Amino acid sequence: MSFQNILGKGIDEIEVGDKAYFAKTISEYDVYQFASVTCDFNPAHINEAYAADTFFKHRIAHGMLTLSLVSNILGTQFPGPGTIFVSQNVRFLAPVFIGDTIEMVVAAVELDRARNRMTFSCAGVNQNGIKVLEGDGIVMPPKKRKPKPPAEAPVDTRAGAAAVSAA
Repeated sequence: MSFQNILGKGIDEIEVGDKAYFAKTISEYDVYQFASVTCDFNPAHINEAYAADTFFKHRIAHGMLTLSLVSNILGTQFPGPGTIFVSQNVRFLAPVFIGDTIEMVVAAVELDRARNRMTFSCAGVNQNGIKVLEGDGIVMPPKKRKPKPPAEAPVDTRAGAAAVSAA
């Protein structure tokens, strides 16, 4: 099976200014699952009684959970499947609370076609229009492979095979 038909956009299919979006409401389940996968059981994320005495007064989602919405866009939409993350810079600007809906946008800001690199910007806003995250990074879009030519039919080299098959 060829994986060519499931790969995202190659570097030659991308233009500076291209964008993709993804929105998700962060649930309590998301926070617990993320804590379980990462083993980050910081009480600021999972303990409401503890969080009540913090600066934010409520539990907050892990910053990296919010950032993972960027990974969703890069790996599933733009450039899409086959994309490799190279680097990421991020600034967390406001807390994300359980129940917040975050809309993330990723935009191509620079293309290095010779090295197969796309520099992108990213930003996330909550349901109130408050920017919660901004950053930039570099990915390698999937490389499109040239299809292999169809295999030629095997030649029967046995003596007399041509005469038999021609009869």
